[in-house]
Amino acid sequence: MEGLIFSVKRYSVHDGPGIRVTFFLKGCPLACRWCHNPEGISSLPEKISRTNRVGGKSFIKEEEVGKYHTVADILEICEKERVFTDRSGGGVTFSGGEPLMQPEFLLAALSTLKKNGFHTTVDTSGYSPEKNFREILPYTDLFLFDLKHLSDERHIELTGVSNKLILENFRMLAREAKAVMIRVPVIPGMNDNAVHLMKLRDYIISVNTGNIQKINLLPYHKIGSSKYRRFNMEWKMEGVEPPSGEKMKQMKEYFSQTGIKVKIGG
Repeated sequence: MEGLIFSVKRYSVHDGPGIRVTFFLKGCPLACRWCHNPEGISSLPEKISRTNRVGGKSFIKEEEVGKYHTVADILEICEKERVFTDRSGGGVTFSGGEPLMQPEFLLAALSTLKKNGFHTTVDTSGYSPEKNFREILPYTDLFLFDLKHLSDERHIELTGVSNKLILENFRMLAREAKAVMIRVPVIPGMNDNAVHLMKLRDYIISVNTGNIQKINLLPYHKIGSSKYRRFNMEWKMEGVEPPSGEKMKQMKEYFSQTGIKVKIGG
């Protein structure tokens, strides 16, 4: 059993509690305009050319993005970091891309890690058949779940897919998962207007059964823009500036009305 992974991040502190090892799986059914991991969209390995400059000279280096790992590889990597994950109350996170684009590998990896005593987290867009979520439920301690927009029409415009399946899965996980953290990307001019924020706040209140632990408000940033040039992809966020600190502070206070802990950032 192998999975295609484009990055392994050790000592991660933004992908769940404590210090974690985060595996970024390739393949995503969404095409969010603001995506900061465009190398995770394709479900196949890709080759890119990177220009390195040393002492006034330029060197072109070809890199392959995406490497196949077995479940045994995953466990070996995690065991090497165990002293940090255990002492910090951390664990292992699967992100992407969309990790549920590789459901069989994800299930095998999660079940193996749980058998070996690791805390497990899945960072998901929510866009996958319900059966895939139900299969990994027994082996997932925490879901990091993205809520991008409640309007189906607007969600299609911004991500390329409907939000109906996403919201159905979110309601199911809000009832049945061990723990859920909501992640809201804050994209100026796209999902941060007062009407949408009110609907989102009320929606979260309506579905919360007590196991939503936190709301993470993730301010839009431009860090991933350079990746689009390397992958010959169109950067669709030209002219969009990150939200102000004051805006984020106001949103934090607003979503605190849900009774759920709110944090700016991951």
